[in-house]
Amino acid sequence: MTEKKTTVNYMLIAVLSIVVFRFIITGAIPLLDKTEARYAEISRLMQETGEWVVLQIDYNEPFWAKPPLSTWMSAMSFELFGVNELTARLPSFLLGVAMLFILGYFVKKTKVSPLVPALVLVTTPEFLIHMGVVSTDSALCFSVMLIMLSFWKSITSDKKTIWNYLFFVGLGLGFLAKGPLVLVLTGAPVFFWLLLDRKTFFSNLAKLPWIVGLLVTVVIALPWYLLTEQRSPGFIDYFIVGEHFNRFLKPGWSGDLYGQPKTQPLGLIWVFMLSFCLPWFYIVLAKIVKLKKRILDDKYVAFLLFWLFWTPIFFTISKNILHTYILPSTVPMALLIAHWWPEYKHKKKALIACSIFPILVFIAGAGLLVTDQWKVYMNSDKLLVAKSEELKIDKNPPILYLDSKTYSSQFYNKGNVIDTRDEPTKIDSILEAYDKLYILSDKREFYLLPKKYVSKLQVIDTTKKARLYLYNK
Repeated sequence: MTEKKTTVNYMLIAVLSIVVFRFIITGAIPLLDKTEARYAEISRLMQETGEWVVLQIDYNEPFWAKPPLSTWMSAMSFELFGVNELTARLPSFLLGVAMLFILGYFVKKTKVSPLVPALVLVTTPEFLIHMGVVSTDSALCFSVMLIMLSFWKSITSDKKTIWNYLFFVGLGLGFLAKGPLVLVLTGAPVFFWLLLDRKTFFSNLAKLPWIVGLLVTVVIALPWYLLTEQRSPGFIDYFIVGEHFNRFLKPGWSGDLYGQPKTQPLGLIWVFMLSFCLPWFYIVLAKIVKLKKRILDDKYVAFLLFWLFWTPIFFTISKNILHTYILPSTVPMALLIAHWWPEYKHKKKALIACSIFPILVFIAGAGLLVTDQWKVYMNSDKLLVAKSEELKIDKNPPILYLDSKTYSSQFYNKGNVIDTRDEPTKIDSILEAYDKLYILSDKREFYLLPKKYVSKLQVIDTTKKARLYLYNK
């Protein structure tokens, strides 16, 4: 067997094994607080209430921070397959698989195997983590990929094809995935790339069907924005101004309705790139150093480099960032590796290096499947809610959460949770209304319970972060 055949076989086995195992652990891990469980609960509320326009973070409490695409997908998954963590994460997993196939198709006419971009993605920590996480970033990454690939296909062909229109479909989906941010992440790299050859600037743009295409974008995205503003006035001002300007430009922005803004050191996005894109980002950097001034001579390589680096460059000026923001950069990174792969001399070393993170995931995942002890240490209230369901009490009263309830407790108890975050004094009236009641409490918040009730509590179960009590009047 030739070395090339051996490499292809290794990549095939690796990609299939990682994808299958990722699917298995997608349903094995409880939904984690705060972010993932929050988006899952928003989707559960949508499916339960039948309100498919205005997103809700709690019953009759609108959620203005994000558009609906990922929520629609998870809610539809709940509708089709039932409500659990696997179905909540299934859309992100399927989007990840779809991206592997699309990139494989994109490179199929080159000398490289379509398995190369697939292997790069599934062995990149950031992509592998998101291939089965409830978030808006997977839908955004898919939209950005569709826009950028469609643009390249459109300008490199003299014939009108489906790609010319998929560019605008991608824009519409991007507006529904993350909002106007999709224009920033795709418009800038396209513009800078077009400037490389100013003579063809307008002729390249003319290859896109702008009138029909923009109509497609408007039809896809605009109705939801108008309907949401109509049903929930104030949404557009908060979402457009607050989430797209204040969040990124104002450190410690105090207008966030759904959490505390994260103030990070400037430039931290590059630490994320170096940490969560191992080892492939280092190979790209080494290639850039090697080619130096000739790196932009190849228009395709230049296009991918603008696409890859624009996202971290843009977020360099923001102190309110997460590592998830680098996800769109993983796709051009995979295409660059695929482009350079035939001439790359250190394939074996690269394959060994890229296998380290998936192997660690396999080892950790195998441990998760063998025992349930690890669940005690997870940032989730699933175990405690499950225990309350095992020991059912009459009339199915809600669980009382001291201070602020968690999204995981809401999700796993189907919204039947009340808390005392706004009115600590209402604990008395709540406990007086029930003969028996389960109480969930973060261990640090137990002091909120009046001492007169402590003697009436029985500890049912405990995790690292919280404890479940049975109150018996």
